Amino acid sequence: MWCLGLLSVIEKLKGSSEQEVRILLLGLDNAGKTTILKSLASEDVSTITPTQGFNIKSVASHGMKLNVWDIGGQRKIRPFWKKYLENTDLLIYVIDSADKKRFEETGMELSELIDEENLKGVPVLIFANKQDLATASPASEIAEGLNLHTYRDRVWQIQACSAVSGEGVQVTDTRGLLLHR
Repeated sequence: MWCLGLLSVIEKLKGSSEQEVRILLLGLDNAGKTTILKSLASEDVSTITPTQGFNIKSVASHGMKLNVWDIGGQRKIRPFWKKYLENTDLLIYVIDSADKKRFEETGMELSELIDEENLKGVPVLIFANKQDLATASPASEIAEGLNLHTYRDRVWQIQACSAVSGEGVQVTDTRGLLLHR
């Protein structure tokens, strides 16, 4: 159950179980953000179209309301990401693990987000998506390439997953999670 697992991650990352949580879902175009959002909302993931602008879903679970903002990742939309950063409780950044030629680009975008004042100290959950593809890089390699170990002002976690199959999207036991400060 992905939603319950996500709540556990939020509680672990934030250290509390607030009634309402604002989650920002970002990443380059075609990384799988909307597929993850639809999975969270228990919607059909077989027909996904590129997000032109943004999607917002509110999901109620275990006394919490998750307000998830899925912002399109096309190059022309990315400058507008900054308008959505304020009051974010958790940043979920999705990476296409099989698109190696865009690792540098996605790394630069993530680094710029991390430097934003409105995201100072905000926990980051990185989904290394598309692990079901033979060409996918492992999450550990992506973490190293993105220099995640240098993010010392916040808690972060990287999770290998496949949004299409749902594998790795369900984070159900946070005791074994590797969280870094």
